[in-house]
Amino acid sequence: MSIYIYWASLFALLCYTLGMGISAYRLLTGPTAADRVLALDTMYSNGLMALLALGLRFDSTLYFDIALLIALFGFVGSAAMAKFLLRAEVIEP
Repeated sequence: MSIYIYWASLFALLCYTLGMGISAYRLLTGPTAADRVLALDTMYSNGLMALLALGLRFDSTLYFDIALLIALFGFVGSAAMAKFLLRAEVIEP
């Protein structure tokens, strides 16, 4: 692995960790439910990017598969929460 990829992935991991911390703060203290849903979606995105940076750092393809699953669950969770906030029910009768 190149020394440039090593330091770039370390910097990226630090940035994504900082972003996840800020999102967690917003998730806990958000004034509205929409702010909390947006913070959770941001945490999903930052977690996905952190896993991709780890995959580059450790030169492993397993991290990319896990990141794909996190992206799928993040999308489904965000869509379900948005529908719940609009109609107050997730499953229609």
